[in-house]
Amino acid sequence: MHLQVAHMSNNATIGTARENVYRKDGKVLVSKISADRNGLKDRILEAVDSIGGFAKAIEKGDRILLKPNFNTGDAPPGSNDPDIVKAVIELLYEHGADSVLVGESSMMSASTRKIFEETGMLSGLREAGADVKFFEEGEWTKVTTGGKFLKTVSLPKTALEPRKLVHVCCMKTHRWAKFTMSLKLSVGFMKPNERMRLHMTHIEEKVADLNLVVHPSLIIMDGRKCFINGGPACGELREPNLILASGDRIAIDVEAIKMIQSYAGNNLEDEPWSYKQIKRAVELGLGAQNERAYAVISK
Repeated sequence: MHLQVAHMSNNATIGTARENVYRKDGKVLVSKISADRNGLKDRILEAVDSIGGFAKAIEKGDRILLKPNFNTGDAPPGSNDPDIVKAVIELLYEHGADSVLVGESSMMSASTRKIFEETGMLSGLREAGADVKFFEEGEWTKVTTGGKFLKTVSLPKTALEPRKLVHVCCMKTHRWAKFTMSLKLSVGFMKPNERMRLHMTHIEEKVADLNLVVHPSLIIMDGRKCFINGGPACGELREPNLILASGDRIAIDVEAIKMIQSYAGNNLEDEPWSYKQIKRAVELGLGAQNERAYAVISK
């Protein structure tokens, strides 16, 4: 896989651009683990172990930035279940992380701090020993992405310190971007007023361009519940009861699209690789290039 790295004015990225370590026999890996059994934390660990384990991405002493999905405070999958975020934090510490920072910025009309308080996420972070940064309360740095559709973006200064990035995302459709999973999770790093402009034109391509300056080492997707239409805050609910893990944003999103498409009445009717978000990400070399480039491990 060729990974394109943007040329930025100040070399600022969120996370470190590097080859995906979760691969076997030349293919990137995506795990799909049944969450029917008790023990959410055990199921997350099983999902990551199935692709190679936390130790492939997390080293002793690492400072980790964890990006969840709390654009609103709506019930999962409108936003993250605080329990899965807490469990991932605990696992990161157990596998050698020195510190875990959880950073987020909710929709422009909302207070991220208030959403974290009302959902119980803030108390969960304290129990797990993580720090938290509400991006809209801090300073921003404008960087050049190297993209065609989104040329510059303002990113939170607190997210730009050298640290590894872990995504914890939901599985759901989106009224404007078709779907919001791993690739679109990065929009939460954008300055809120710039996010408003993102939605005006070419939103799907802009999402992919944004990922030139956001580089997760590990992605964990909560697929216990999903929206098959509507979204991002509310929609028609189904329950796949799965936990997915990968180091590849494109592959995990494609696999989640397929899961949504398995339900009657879904509004993702096109072939997964044909969606503009995926096509642009492939063009930029952000992950798997086609169906043959990844393998699924199901348990």
